[in-house]
Amino acid sequence: QVQLVESGGGSVRAGGSLTLYCAASRFFPCMGWFRQSPGKEREGVAFIASDGTTKYTDSVKGRFTISKDNAKNTLYLQMYGLKAEDAGMYRCAISSIRVCTFVKGFYPYWGQGTQVTVS
Repeated sequence: QVQLVESGGGSVRAGGSLTLYCAASRFFPCMGWFRQSPGKEREGVAFIASDGTTKYTDSVKGRFTISKDNAKNTLYLQMYGLKAEDAGMYRCAISSIRVCTFVKGFYPYWGQGTQVTVS
């Protein structure tokens, strides 16, 4: 059974920073973060493949950094310069696909999420 547990969310002022954590029972080739706010579709934010290749949605490029620690089975999302539109429930997701995609249907395993509020 694959387990993903997120943490690190919270409430920050616009311009602030947060680091999200996702502890995984095992790593898969593709790991990433999605977010969803009320009334909006869940969107892919950032992904990292087993070879370290990263992908970001345009709105977070230059502000968010995704990384992982293989020894700790932990996925990170460092978020800087947070904006009101970054608020939402952030969930980590993993997949056996080799090339990460922003399409949520390719990710069979999900965490429960951690809330990010930006005021």
